[in-house]
Amino acid sequence: MYHNNPLVSINLITYNSQKYLNDCLGSIFSQTYPNLEILIIDNASTDETPNYLKKMPKKPNLKIVFNKKNIGFSAGHNYGIKNSKGDFILCLNHDVALDKDFIKKAIEVIQKDDKIAAVQGKLLRWNTGNPISNNFNDYNISKIIDTSGLAIFKNRRIINKRQGQINEKQFEEIEEIFGADGAAPLYRRKALEDVKINNEYFDEDFFCYKEDVDLAWRLRLYGWKAIYQPNSIALHDRTSGESATLNYIGIIKERLKINKFSKYLAFKNQRLMQIKNEQIWLLGRHLPWFLPKEIISWIYVLIFERYTWKAIKDLFRQMPSAFRKRKIIMSKKRVDACEMKKWFN
Repeated sequence: MYHNNPLVSINLITYNSQKYLNDCLGSIFSQTYPNLEILIIDNASTDETPNYLKKMPKKPNLKIVFNKKNIGFSAGHNYGIKNSKGDFILCLNHDVALDKDFIKKAIEVIQKDDKIAAVQGKLLRWNTGNPISNNFNDYNISKIIDTSGLAIFKNRRIINKRQGQINEKQFEEIEEIFGADGAAPLYRRKALEDVKINNEYFDEDFFCYKEDVDLAWRLRLYGWKAIYQPNSIALHDRTSGESATLNYIGIIKERLKINKFSKYLAFKNQRLMQIKNEQIWLLGRHLPWFLPKEIISWIYVLIFERYTWKAIKDLFRQMPSAFRKRKIIMSKKRVDACEMKKWFN
């Protein structure tokens, strides 16, 4: 049975996740895909999450790790990847509930092409607190799209494609995308091993935020593909970024919804990501779009977000490490700037 169903490792990071666990774990254990191992990594939760996990029934394919401190999304998933055995790895957020066929449909796509590194499902906005049945058609969801993958613009803004749009069965074609969002991406282990730097798959300098985009960009530079599979459906309770608005007023309104720690990480990590992955020729071509956005971003932070100034200090502190990683990436990349250009809208 398992010959045609390679092992899939589900790595779930939890942090103060109590309100999500029934639905998230229920959706994991309801998967129709037959060959799974599950690793739950709790990042020092201070709510009832540890007690909930300790009371779970023992399962042969389930392992739970309790960290003594919150090591972040990047380091948490790096630990999970290193300590899992699957040919494919689902890196899962605690605020996601999967349709029962999510993994089955994702595996069907990724096995069609050895160059596919990541599969992105269709994630819909989750109205938490409402019950979820095993059949998502029976669940009164909002029908609003959370993401169908990552998109990057010439000004280097990154959005979740189609976020905030009404899902009316209009985005049902499998398509190649820039990269997979970090809420529920399915990765090919071979690809992750190919692009890791200093034994890290996700950059641990990022802690969390933008680490998924950084990995997606690096996979692209190394010649790997990412695919959107609309038949892999999940619900996601995204805590920031409710629409893919493109105008500056809309962007500011969305930013105001984000907590201070997330703003700090997002500002710092965006610049670290660009240091690592930019191709000079391509950035030069995009300066008319990039420079105005970058200047406005710095002015806005300096004037209106003084609590984000720590991000500037830490950015300069981490820049030498980012440049060292850039040297590795640029020496191993397989895709030139002309080919990468098509991904910048």
